[in-house]
Amino acid sequence: MEQLAQHVSRVANETYGHSRRLMPEQPWWNTLDPAFHKFPDDFYLDFKSQLMVDGTAAIDYGIRVAVTAMITGLALPTTFKPGALQQDFAQWDFYQKIADSHDTEAFFKKPQQKISSVRKHKPGFLEYRPKTGHVEILSFESEFQTVNPALREAYASNKRNHIAWAEHWRHGDKPRPTLCVIHGFLADPYWVNSRFLALPWFFKQGYDILLYTLPFHGRRQEKTSPFSGHGYFSHGFAHLNETIAHSIHDFRLFMDYLLDSGVPQIGVTGISLGGYTTALLAAIEDRLAFAIPNVPLASAFDLALQWPPAGTLIKAGLRIAGSSIQEARHATAVTCPLTYKPRLPKERLMIVGGAGDRFAPPKHARLLWDHWDRPALHWFPGNHLIHLDQGKYLHEMADFLRHIEFDKN
Repeated sequence: MEQLAQHVSRVANETYGHSRRLMPEQPWWNTLDPAFHKFPDDFYLDFKSQLMVDGTAAIDYGIRVAVTAMITGLALPTTFKPGALQQDFAQWDFYQKIADSHDTEAFFKKPQQKISSVRKHKPGFLEYRPKTGHVEILSFESEFQTVNPALREAYASNKRNHIAWAEHWRHGDKPRPTLCVIHGFLADPYWVNSRFLALPWFFKQGYDILLYTLPFHGRRQEKTSPFSGHGYFSHGFAHLNETIAHSIHDFRLFMDYLLDSGVPQIGVTGISLGGYTTALLAAIEDRLAFAIPNVPLASAFDLALQWPPAGTLIKAGLRIAGSSIQEARHATAVTCPLTYKPRLPKERLMIVGGAGDRFAPPKHARLLWDHWDRPALHWFPGNHLIHLDQGKYLHEMADFLRHIEFDKN
């Protein structure tokens, strides 16, 4: 299996490394359609490797259909109900003008809030409990307000979303370099992420760990929410932009909390939607020691277009509203990592991608890699959820952290 992983990663890099760049000088939202919809997601692999990758891709397709049906049935109808899209469309110019500036500080403003107190709670029954060290659930009241004043009242009505949550693993002897982890859409339980990403192993390497909860997930979802993460995508593109801004805002406050407590270095990794958030943080936060997005998406809007039947419904809604895919892409570009140059040097960036991933297909990782001037990149022979030979890239991540001296207190 390790030989297969090495073969897939090598061939994938050769396949993509010799292709022409897809990021022209003009704004990406004007030109990216051919890249997302015509750029291949397959690799030039031998027969055995191709069977392995295609098999995991087939599993992704099946699960994707179920997830997309749930989102289409329970989330998108509130976006496309009569009048909702027109109201959303009226706000697009606000976000398009900010995107045109390519300035992260124009939208992702530094939080003015100072956390006076962080509440600490006992972990749940399934949470990781180290033999030495402490695990606590942290929470604080977020004072986030939408960047667009027109959305403040509606967004603030989500009361449970005002509380920011994270799980903190500490060795307890002194503040240590802290690995922050951001979960994917629907996948917020701390115990799931700790096992899936082998976080106990990283903890044993000497790092402290912080698992961050995205808005509208877990304890942050409203009581009437049909599933964790429902509120993230269920109220239109303007609401989506503000939710992503909220994600960044509260994460930066947790960074403040860690740094104020004496933590010497902070790095971030995230999976899927968490990988997308991680990529944005690389463009916003120069206090980070590193950023490692795992199976990331490069554009939330373009990913939705690739998921039937959600893509069909979005296109129909845009036609009804008298708008276009290009205008919608421009309106959501304000929260896309491809819009901004990374603040971190490429030596502190790494991308992990799945060759058989069909939730966030390889072209997304490839476009982000191009945009970041081709930093370290590892392909594994699996899909979005099944990371075959995961140990290979986990050890590469550990080597990467040692190389940038993240283990130095």
